[in-house]
Amino acid sequence: MSEYRKVTYRIEQGIARVALNKPERRNALDQELLTELREALRAAAADESVRVVLLTGAGKDFCSGMDLRTFADDASGDLTKFQAEARNMAGLLLDMRRHPRSIVAAVQGRALGGGCGIATAADIVLASESAQFGYPEINIGFVPAIVMALLRRLVSEKRAFELIATGQTISAQTALEFGMINRVLSAEMYERGVEEFVANLASKSTSALTLAKELFYRTDVMQFEAAVEAGAEVNAFARTTDDFKRGIEKFLKKT
Repeated sequence: MSEYRKVTYRIEQGIARVALNKPERRNALDQELLTELREALRAAAADESVRVVLLTGAGKDFCSGMDLRTFADDASGDLTKFQAEARNMAGLLLDMRRHPRSIVAAVQGRALGGGCGIATAADIVLASESAQFGYPEINIGFVPAIVMALLRRLVSEKRAFELIATGQTISAQTALEFGMINRVLSAEMYERGVEEFVANLASKSTSALTLAKELFYRTDVMQFEAAVEAGAEVNAFARTTDDFKRGIEKFLKKT
């Protein structure tokens, strides 16, 4: 178990379970929570026993976004301070993208603003059928600026701008149709479905998943030819790994 104040962290059977832990505030984000979440992800990245990371929110909601009380309490107008705080959030999203293990976000209740950004920054997003997603920042004169880069990669340009400009909250089913999440699970099957999914993912080759994730995101900004060449390099390297050698041996025994 972790000694963090605003997240929990534990490892069970190769699964690093990280939870936002401010249920009394709907897991609203502040600088301490963001910093602890980044620390927990770094711990999971450094632990060779971890095969998959499961990210959840304690209580009824995944995350309601930034804790607006922290904004109201800070009337300093200190742009340098605000930039440092914004980069903490930006750093979290980059940490998730660069994390060597696959990250699965399991969302129930609301995932709004920065919370929606964190959820959809995961490699896989599973949602309860009652979950809600959205970027309501425009309603308080704010901008979902940091998470916008993710949203534009997930959905069409028109859908992305509509979500940003209207602040509309959408259902899990609509988020699935838009391409923001991977699966919607019924309330009855939610917990079991999440556990079965992450257990199955944890059973896969750790080295292969790590190589696949790194290549998948690295080719995001590459020209086609460079991406194919990068794939060839990873293909060759993957054939030198112990997991691949064991996999081939197991396959040949079956046949």
